[in-house]
Amino acid sequence: MIPIRPNVLRMEPYSPGKPVEEVKRELGLNRVVKLASNENPFGPSPKAVAAVKKAAEKMHIYPDGAAYDLKSALSKHLDLPASSLMIGNGSDELIHMIGLILLGCEDDEMIMGDPSFSRYDPTAQLGSSKLIKVSLDKEHKHDLPAMARATTSSTKLIWIANPNNPTGTIVRKAEFDKFLSDIPDDTVVALDEAYFEFAEHVLDYPNARDYVVAGKNVIGLRTFSKAYGLAGIRLGYGFGPEAVIDAINRVREPFNVNCLAQIAGIAALEDEEHVRKTVENNRRGIEILAGAFEKAGAKPCESFANFVYADLGRPARPVFQALLERGVITRPGDVLGDPNCLRVSVGTEEEMQIFIQELEEVLSPVVAR
Repeated sequence: MIPIRPNVLRMEPYSPGKPVEEVKRELGLNRVVKLASNENPFGPSPKAVAAVKKAAEKMHIYPDGAAYDLKSALSKHLDLPASSLMIGNGSDELIHMIGLILLGCEDDEMIMGDPSFSRYDPTAQLGSSKLIKVSLDKEHKHDLPAMARATTSSTKLIWIANPNNPTGTIVRKAEFDKFLSDIPDDTVVALDEAYFEFAEHVLDYPNARDYVVAGKNVIGLRTFSKAYGLAGIRLGYGFGPEAVIDAINRVREPFNVNCLAQIAGIAALEDEEHVRKTVENNRRGIEILAGAFEKAGAKPCESFANFVYADLGRPARPVFQALLERGVITRPGDVLGDPNCLRVSVGTEEEMQIFIQELEEVLSPVVAR
């Protein structure tokens, strides 16, 4: 008998989208389109690729544990002091560490939306803390009034993904400001802005950076995985009160971000044209995918991310499976929080046209429901 903590055994392993090569092997397909993981269809910045190739010659040397150069670049990019920044092996690691520093017993409470990003759940479970999930509102947005009502003096951490994953919806500045005024001053709110670059053009979008500058108990999280196209190298960052940054530095691994990721991040920040092209393409892609779902009789959410989440009005798993057998990988709602929904990432023009064609085939009367 191995005495593994009971709360660990209650945790569910993360279920990632199927890799392209695995689908090809399993189904004997030559053409597979992956629109499941919200990746950048343009790939990484050419500047980041060149920087990584050059830096690869020094892989035998430990990375800078403090990530000084990357923090300096981010400090300039965000107009924030480096002392308020934290760097992670993807923002997933930062989510994990935020839970470690804030949650630690059964009396602690953590609140999140439902459905929302699945990696928030383990932060409460690992800390043996009470996990409170508040259903999204009828527009598939975070129900901030309900979340405020669920907050107590024991609430240590509240997660708000903005834009939300899996729905792509956002909360607006006025409602977020009201939310902050309705919860205890010592409750920490983590604004997960993984899809920030796709939403920042919205005039009343609440930027986590502004709340950190104002001295609020707010943590902002962002990533290089989406708009910057660096998902495979794992690089995320965050900013918040200096007490939070100090605690993160106490619990993180000594060299938690590898040297290639740090170099790639610096180069990617410099390539503003790559991000601009990505965001412009994304807006067109959202319109194309939303239109395809509407034509098929589904109800897509208004998305401010790089994917579209649609209610099919029936179980989405058979639709997901039928698309998969036709070489199109999507994300079914039963693993995201709503079994009637399907999430599809923006891809290239060709990839999206393939999806639309196959969706029409799958949803035709010929296919059994």
